[in-house]
Amino acid sequence: MNLNFTKQILQDLSKLKSKDFANWSKKFLNVKKGKYAQNDILWGIRVPQIRNIAKKYFKLINLKETEKLLQHKVHEARLTSLLILTEKYKLANQSNQLEVVKMYLKNSKHINNWDLVDLTCYKITGHYWYNHFLLNFWGFAKSKNLWKERIAIVSTFYFIKRNRFDETLKLSEMFLTHKHPLIHKAVGWMLREVGKQKKQILISFLNKYSHLMPRIMLRYSIEKLSIEEKKYYLQRH
Repeated sequence: MNLNFTKQILQDLSKLKSKDFANWSKKFLNVKKGKYAQNDILWGIRVPQIRNIAKKYFKLINLKETEKLLQHKVHEARLTSLLILTEKYKLANQSNQLEVVKMYLKNSKHINNWDLVDLTCYKITGHYWYNHFLLNFWGFAKSKNLWKERIAIVSTFYFIKRNRFDETLKLSEMFLTHKHPLIHKAVGWMLREVGKQKKQILISFLNKYSHLMPRIMLRYSIEKLSIEEKKYYLQRH
């Protein structure tokens, strides 16, 4: 395997740098002093552009080089690697899917912003955990590590789309007292998705827990409800 594929990918990404877009993105990705991504480096590349590069190279680059890219200091390089992994996973047989999952889980410390998690995890770990008895799922969910926890809850998006809600509801209950807004937002998002599939399940959860939910979690979860329903749960909070 030509080990220059990583170099070629970085060269392709570098040509797309935008200082203005990087500065605009910093506030959404918390790339500023005192925030969780304060040391990250942004090149300011839009996701569709990164997807195009991932699709160009995913059949060419091997897993070892993809892993090196996932450990890169530049945010968009890591996202490229993760999008390459999602493409590899889609076409892989069961054995090779496991190799992708192992790499993804092993490198979770590099999947260290909400966009990196949200664009990829449900397509890789979500699919795998759904079909393979939740191997390591609860370990991630109970890890007390922000990124592992977010990977766990957002991975259940895959479950929700297949009308399986137990894991989402258990995690939502477990994270009611979580301290970080990234988990509050992720839980609220997943509960909203549950409601889109089975509204009564969301309503039952809200009736039991809405008064305990962090405000942002509640707001995300009720986004698709009627004005009257939103008002009821917000007043009940």
